[in-house]
Amino acid sequence: MSVFYTANVCGFQKKMEMARVQHYRLEGSPSFTSHINKVRKSIVKRILFIVGLLLAFNATAANLHIESFSKAKKTLEKNVYFDHRTTLYCGASFDTKKNITPPPGFKSDKYVKRSKKVEWEHVVPAENFGRTFIEWRDGDTQCVNNKGKAYKGRRCANKASKEYRLMQSDLYNLFPAIGSVNAARSNYNFTMLPAEPADFGSCQVKIDNRKAEPPIAARGRIARTYLYMEQSYSRYRMSKSQRQLMAAWDKQFPVSAWECKRAERIEKLQGNVNNVLKTRCH
Repeated sequence: MSVFYTANVCGFQKKMEMARVQHYRLEGSPSFTSHINKVRKSIVKRILFIVGLLLAFNATAANLHIESFSKAKKTLEKNVYFDHRTTLYCGASFDTKKNITPPPGFKSDKYVKRSKKVEWEHVVPAENFGRTFIEWRDGDTQCVNNKGKAYKGRRCANKASKEYRLMQSDLYNLFPAIGSVNAARSNYNFTMLPAEPADFGSCQVKIDNRKAEPPIAARGRIARTYLYMEQSYSRYRMSKSQRQLMAAWDKQFPVSAWECKRAERIEKLQGNVNNVLKTRCH
């Protein structure tokens, strides 16, 4: 038994030694060097390809072209909503001069003047992502008025940060709303307020304790807008409870033909794909 074991060990050692010799011979040969270089080039190409895909995805995931909020609103009005002049929350119609025709039973006890005009609402409020910018929180050297006084907040972020301007002007996050509804919603997060009455008569928008509940017809579009903004901009993150609510609304209220058509138009104008809607519209 011991002789057999010793013989096997010796045989194995000889094979290992021969393999090492063969390796050293090959390592110095031109064919071996050429093979290694080909392998290295192949690995580098694959890495560059993967990096390119990631960069391409990121480049098309967010708004990279429209910096002006004013331009964004005009673009939506003229090139997206030209044949669908209907507000998000209340289903009110509006004309080319921004005049609102409210639905029957609509009423507004506050912001009465604003209830007569359409405004463009950030579904994900600008403040929600704006506060992630240092220019919003602390100001910037560029943010000094003509009297030498420094300022901060939205005005400073808009002046000093291109990234903020792009987020603020993202067409996918802007929807038409009756001015008074936009004002009342403010920057409040959405939730369910089952015990609260509607604040605008027949338009079932509810506002209470700095929270807002949208009408059923708007919930799916709202949810997919929140999901898009979180997916497209790394600096914006929902809370766990907010994400759960949006995921539930997304499933409960599927996309409509208009929601998909709107996304197609915006993609052509803004240049980036809304991947949330892309997967749900096809």
